[in-house]
Parts: sequence; structure tokens; C-alpha cells
Amino acid sequence: MSATEYVVDKRDINFVLFEQLKVHEQLAGVPRYKEFDRDMYQAVLDMAADLAEQTVAPVNKVGDREGVKLDKDGNITTPACFKPAYKAIAEAGLIAASMNPEHGGQGIPHVVDIATHEMLSGAATAFNMYPGLTRAAANLLTWEGTPAWIRDTAVTRMLGGQWAGTMCLTEAGAGTAVGDNRAKAVPTGEEGVYHLTGEKVFISGGDQDLTENIIHLVLARLPDAPPGTKGLSIFVVPKFLFDSSGKLGARNDAKVVGIEHKMGINGSATCTIALGATGPCVGYLLGKGGQGMEIMFIMMNEARIGVGIQSLGLASGAYQGALAYCKDRVQGTPVENFRDADPPRITINQHPDVRRMLLSMRCKVDAMRSLVYSVANRFDKTHHGEESEKDYLLGLVELMTPIVKAHCSDVAYDVTSTALQCYGGYGYIGEYPAEQYVRDSKICSIYEGTNGIQAMDLLGRKMRKGQGMLFMQWLNEANEELERCRPIAAMADEVAALERARDQLGQTSMHLGMVGAQGNLRGAMLQATPFLELFGTVVLGLHSVWQARVAHAAIQDGATGDDLKFYKGKLANARFYCKNILPKATALAKAIQAGDESPLEEGLFE
Repeated sequence: MSATEYVVDKRDINFVLFEQLKVHEQLAGVPRYKEFDRDMYQAVLDMAADLAEQTVAPVNKVGDREGVKLDKDGNITTPACFKPAYKAIAEAGLIAASMNPEHGGQGIPHVVDIATHEMLSGAATAFNMYPGLTRAAANLLTWEGTPAWIRDTAVTRMLGGQWAGTMCLTEAGAGTAVGDNRAKAVPTGEEGVYHLTGEKVFISGGDQDLTENIIHLVLARLPDAPPGTKGLSIFVVPKFLFDSSGKLGARNDAKVVGIEHKMGINGSATCTIALGATGPCVGYLLGKGGQGMEIMFIMMNEARIGVGIQSLGLASGAYQGALAYCKDRVQGTPVENFRDADPPRITINQHPDVRRMLLSMRCKVDAMRSLVYSVANRFDKTHHGEESEKDYLLGLVELMTPIVKAHCSDVAYDVTSTALQCYGGYGYIGEYPAEQYVRDSKICSIYEGTNGIQAMDLLGRKMRKGQGMLFMQWLNEANEELERCRPIAAMADEVAALERARDQLGQTSMHLGMVGAQGNLRGAMLQATPFLELFGTVVLGLHSVWQARVAHAAIQDGATGDDLKFYKGKLANARFYCKNILPKATALAKAIQAGDESPLEEGLFE
């Protein structure tokens, strides 16, 4: 592999799925997945890896440099190379992989599907946003409140690659405060049919030439709607009107009037869309009036986990590229030979500081993969067992969602920046992929609710739910994993470090709970982002030692050759994480509990 090529980390993906999570065994008893086995999962993964490396990755730099173009009629043109790539992944079934077969999907477990989307996001994240959003929109349209003729007509075409989908929430001046949205929907007299007016901004995939139709899911207000989020309803707004047979009709008046010129993800069309500016914009009501946010949250939560997958893909791609470059780049001499008259020249992966950067990146990427896949695996398990077990599993998915979205995106940006550093000056130029990874990854901490919003959601909602029930359930599972690791003498230091970090996390949670209970909500929310970072740091540490435990068992079972090298790498990951990254948890806990409220002083920024 050269440093300009994208490579899928197949070895680690297989490790997480089949050695750590054992999805082929755990899901064998779930009726929905009883027809699948490891060979079938492996076939999907191998196909996705080949498409990611050979078909999707080559469009990444082209899409970044060419961007998208808007004509005077509101039509977007994407880079020409996107069309065959989109067709290829659609024909391979990767848009529909985890969807129910009755809607045209393959019905594979979400955890396997997520692995394929990690690959595609790492290969070309801007490109993969088109099928990713389409899948999420199609998933929402399978909801029971969707008019049957829309569901039956649109979903199979979206999953088959003929149509696409978007999520239209944001408006200028409203941003994350979705309740401030002003778009309006007026009844036409025909049941369930409305005319929409208004404007939506920052709409990913707001138009493109990859599919023949686009289904926009739009938040708007009915005439008698109350203010705030309770007054929002959700509408299906197609680019082209269609009938129940799928035949396309007139162009709907939901048209792009501008494209955003961005720091990254340039191949993704980020659009401003005008609704009803030059003619009727027809929308079909989903569910009941006022249910907009409730329904949209189905798609938003999926999108937030999707951001975690994007972040993982970008971080893994950046690390793999940096590793290849460092193995190939000859520069400098061994530090112990610098006084020699004619010292040997070495590749930079042999320099201590570069090795530190490489291990820092790898241990973070591997721990993120473990976290993201385990969350998806929990969701898969909800298709089996008692209702109480389902509630338990969904509760833990709910708790981890802001960490998957926010902490993983912050860590990914750090990884991509470190990867660029490994290249030195070459990383800063466009001939190598490092600088694009940095630019593309930054958006992950911003869209689908900025990371500050995710932190407030974690602290203000998820941590309080059921009087801390979700957190206690996670804590019990963390303790169980540490107990499994405790008998391993080689991991004693890592277990002790995580126990200290666990206790500091618990103490900090109680401290902030008391601050809020005393009525100082501003003081508590001031610490929301540091608290999420603290929680995320501990969570990734726990996943790192979990992987080390599995690897240690494999070594004890007699692993040899490349496998032995791989497993020893997992032990090194856990040691490095617990000794070099986990101590941040102590600093964060102390800073939060210090209770400094300097930013809240009156007049400081006015």
C-alpha cells in the first residue's frame, strides 16, 4: 500500500465482530438473523471492502477538488465519477443491507452494516453521505404512520438507488434551535396534502444528479401550530411528484437556491432550499400535526450514530495512510547513532516520537471501533428476548449515542491531525490525503447537533433518566468487565487505572447532580462538555482493556505469526491508553469538581 491509497483495516474489523463481540454466535439465536452465519457476514464484508478500496476511494480526491455545481434552474451536478460509484454500491445492496427484506433490504445485522459504512466513509465520506442519508430517510418512511402509498412506492426505490432522501430541519437564524423554525404548511383541501413555504439551509444532498428523484423530509408549521418544537410537523416533499406506481410527474417547487462553500466534504452538496418560492410546493403529512420532532428523532438518532461511524472511518483511513507513509519514508538516523560518522538511514516509523503518534492513533481508532460496533450490536439484540431486556438494551444505546457522536468525532479530529503531523510538510499539501481527512472530519463535531448540544443532552437528559438508571446500568457492566480482566496479572495496572477513573467519573456525576439539584443549572451545564469528554475517555479506556482481555486469551491459546503480533498490539494499545490518555480523566474530574464559573461572570463578553 502507498500512502496515497485507502485501505480497510480488515483484520481489526474481523477481530471486533467475530472475536470480541462474536456476533455470528450471539445473533444466531435471534429469529431475525437465524439465516445468517459467519461465512455470509464475511462475504458482505469482503465485498464492501473491495468496493470501498477499488471503486469509492478513487472518487474521494476528485470530489474534493471538483465539488458540486449549481445551475440557474436549481439543479446540482456532482463529479462525474460519483455516478458509477453510487450505482455500484446500490447494485451491491449496501444502501439496503440492514433494512427489512419486505422493503427491498437484505436484513443483515446493523453491526455488520455499520462495518460496511465505516469502510465507505473512510474511502470517501462526502460521497457516502448521499447513500447514508437516503438509508436513514427510507428507514423513517417505514414507520407505521407513513401513508401506505408513499411507503410502498418510495422506500424500495430509495434502497435500490433509484431515489434518494434528505433531512430538512435547519433554517437560517434557527440552527440547533429547531423550535424557532418558521417554514409553514397550509392545507390544500385534499386530505394529508399541504403547500409549504419557507427556506431550509445546510441541507446535505439537497439536490444531486445521482438519482432520478429525491424525497425531502421537511419540518414545517401548520397554521394553528403552537410555538416551539411542539408546533412542528413533518412532511414528505418529493423533488418530482409521483403516483402510487412510482411514475414521476411535475417538478415540485422545492428548489436549491444556493450551495455552501465549505472547509471540507466538498463533494457533498450542502444546499439552501426554497420551498414554494416560484410555485406550489406540495408536501404530504406524516403522522399527525405536531408530531414532527417525535418522528424526526427516529432519523436524527440514526444520523448521530452515523456521525460516529463517519468519524471512525475517517480516523481509521487517516491512521492507515500515515502508517503506510511512515513505513516508507526514509529520513534521519537512529538517535543512538547520531554521533556516528556514517550513521544508517531509517524509515520514520522507527523514530520514538513517530511511534508514539502511531500508537496514540491506533489505540484510539481501535477503541472507537469497539464502542461503535458494540452499540450497534446491542440494537441488534433488541429483536430477541423479553420486553424488559429490550428496554435495557435500548437504554444503553440511548446513553452511548451522544458519546458515539460527540466524543468519537472529537477524537477523530485529533487522530486526523496527528496523522497529518506524521507526514511532516508533505501532509500539508494536497498530493497526500492527510489534509483532506482533517478538513472532512471537522464537520463531524458540528452537524446533527453540535457536540456542545450532545453534551447537554447527556448531562441534562440521559444521566437524569430514571434517577440515573441508565448510568448505573452502564456502571454495572463496566464493573463486570473489570472483574473479567482482574485475574490477568499482565493487566493489573490497566484495571487499577480504570477503577480509579470509574470512581472519578461517578464522583463527578454525583457532584454535578448536586449542583443542578441546588438550582444552579447554568453552573452544571457549564461543565457539560468536560463531563462528556470525561465519560468518553473512560468509555474508550474500558473498550481498550476489553479488547486486550480477548487478545490475551488468544495468546494463551497459542496464537502465532501475524496473529500473535496483532494480539500483542492490543495489549500495547491498552497499556498506552491507560498510561497516557486515561490520566486526562483525573484532570477533567478535578477541574469539573472545582466548580469554577468564571465564564458566567456578568459583563465578561457583553
